[in-house]
Amino acid sequence: MTTPDQRLEALGIALPTPAKPVANYLGYMQAGSLVFTAGQLPYVDGKVLHVGLHGDGVSKDDGKVAARHAAINVLAQVKAACGGDLSRVKRVVKLTGFVACVGSFTDHPFVVNGASDLMVEVFGEAGRHARSAVGVTSLPLNSCVEVEGVFEIA
Repeated sequence: MTTPDQRLEALGIALPTPAKPVANYLGYMQAGSLVFTAGQLPYVDGKVLHVGLHGDGVSKDDGKVAARHAAINVLAQVKAACGGDLSRVKRVVKLTGFVACVGSFTDHPFVVNGASDLMVEVFGEAGRHARSAVGVTSLPLNSCVEVEGVFEIA
């Protein structure tokens, strides 16, 4: 059986250093056996990937890629919460994806699949989760997507 870190390596993913909060909040909070992450943007090499609105310059395919990168940043927070050991994750409980879009855009679920698919690739059946995909008019730093998660850990 492979570990989540081995699966990440096989996918060619190196988790970044968890992003430091830019305001008065924490990157994650543990309550009992649950870890809640703050919303994570799709930072890649210090820049937000795919800025703007879906339906007005950002394609749903670009959004799906951005959601995957935001989920990678979620996993970086979770790894920090687990003391560096992602094998402590028992289950991905819930993801919430916020999709910056015009009012007529309706492919929110497709975009957020970028995050959901990654969780299943990394954690297998334990990565299947409840989810919300919500359309919003803007996100911090003009990001096209933001993802947060709830994880059960040992």
